[in-house]
Amino acid sequence: MKPAAFDYLRAETMDEVLEALRQGGSDARILAGGQSLMPMLSMRLARPSLLIDVMHVKSLQRLSEAGGRLTVGAGVRQSRVEHLADLARLQPLLAAAIPWIGHMQTRNSGTLCGSVAHADPSAEIPLVLLALEGSVHLRSRKRHRAIVAEQFFTGMMATARADDELIEAISFPLARPDTGYAFREVGRRHGDFAIAACAAVVGRTAARLAVGGVADMPTARAFPLPADGTALDDALNAFAWELNARDDLHATARYRRELVRRLGRQVIEDAVRHRDALTPRKEEAA
Repeated sequence: MKPAAFDYLRAETMDEVLEALRQGGSDARILAGGQSLMPMLSMRLARPSLLIDVMHVKSLQRLSEAGGRLTVGAGVRQSRVEHLADLARLQPLLAAAIPWIGHMQTRNSGTLCGSVAHADPSAEIPLVLLALEGSVHLRSRKRHRAIVAEQFFTGMMATARADDELIEAISFPLARPDTGYAFREVGRRHGDFAIAACAAVVGRTAARLAVGGVADMPTARAFPLPADGTALDDALNAFAWELNARDDLHATARYRRELVRRLGRQVIEDAVRHRDALTPRKEEAA
């Protein structure tokens, strides 16, 4: 099937992008990597009257480390972040998750901001952004604003972005001392969307666990530590039921709940080991 007819704008400046969004409103769509949008156009699941190509706007190619955050512009491809020097040191959770996104070819085209904009509940980048309590930076003709991931994702492929707003960048907190990070995912094949994925951020007294692929959007909860005994199992079981998993062609709701229980514990334990490996014991420090 071919896409419905649309106009195409190759934007060179931010002013062009924002003015086109102001005029086009809900009939305009941003084109960056195109890994999600182009198939939707071909199947006519999306029928915008205007596509705004932002990949030639230099300011959107920003990839920077400043103010305790890693900021990724709308035009930055996933492979560029994947091969960033010291990514595993700057943000280990992002480094662990990116290789699970599709395949090398899709990462060479896709963008991190595009994944966040598409807001697929099984996608890795929205999950990591939520787990890390990262931010989405939005810009329109009238305003700039930053919104935390917890408030940005509002439902199945739905976000808090207004029609005239561009996701200018997303930002991830840099790795914190005395904190461990871990990521695990289960899919039919590597590169497929996750049946369930878990990302954990673990400090000394609590763990933050984010789950994707189960509910209508990625969801995070805090769990007390240490993670021994049955208390964590009981909390993970309650969380698994809270997500309201459904049966589909890929897995049953029961299987997804079991993955939340098992992957959840495993990824928290992985993050604890990562934290402890980075933190010298008292006798070693002495």
